[in-house]
Amino acid sequence: MIPPDVRAVFFDAVGTLLHPEPPAPVAYAAVARRFGSRREEGDIAARFRAAFRREEAFDLANGLRTSEEREERRWRRIVAEVLDDVSDPDACFAELYEHFGLPENWRCEAGAVDALAELGRAGYVLGIASNYDSRLRRVVAGMPRLARVNHLVISAEVGWRKPAPEFFAALCTTAGLSPEAILFVGDDVVNDYEGARAAGLKAVLKSSGGALRDPRLWDITPPG
Repeated sequence: MIPPDVRAVFFDAVGTLLHPEPPAPVAYAAVARRFGSRREEGDIAARFRAAFRREEAFDLANGLRTSEEREERRWRRIVAEVLDDVSDPDACFAELYEHFGLPENWRCEAGAVDALAELGRAGYVLGIASNYDSRLRRVVAGMPRLARVNHLVISAEVGWRKPAPEFFAALCTTAGLSPEAILFVGDDVVNDYEGARAAGLKAVLKSSGGALRDPRLWDITPPG
């Protein structure tokens, strides 16, 4: 159950509330083909995971500081590493960067709308807090199903990426609440669960089946 002292529930974005549609490897392959790439979706998916891990490690080694410029550079480096056989790398990157900033290329998590509605009716302040950049504002604004969200906390805007404690401090400031009054919901053990808990927030992971559960059944016990 959600503890009685919780007044706000914040959600991670990608992987928790939002999913790319079509999936990222499909989108990458479609754009890449227009620029002469011959890479298949499976190859793209594996290369993407490896490139993403390297950028995560880079950010961790640099204290989890970020900015709009850093986030764009991160994605430029990922695209260049994944799609190293395109004819025009700059144009390919620009098209993909724009693609993932459009609301029509995202879908809401199954059950998210009902969960948000129930939480809103119960009087909770609702927010999204994400390692992302300003494109997320356009995505959320273009999705009426997320209209109940009161606040957006975005790493590129606050200058810190999860799991930095400064990120969660910015979340608390945005909500106007103490850490113990906020429940954070995410899909990543380190960035979302452990990061929020270390900063004094309550936290819960999505169910192992990948869906947002009925919020009345949430608990804050450590993941097994």
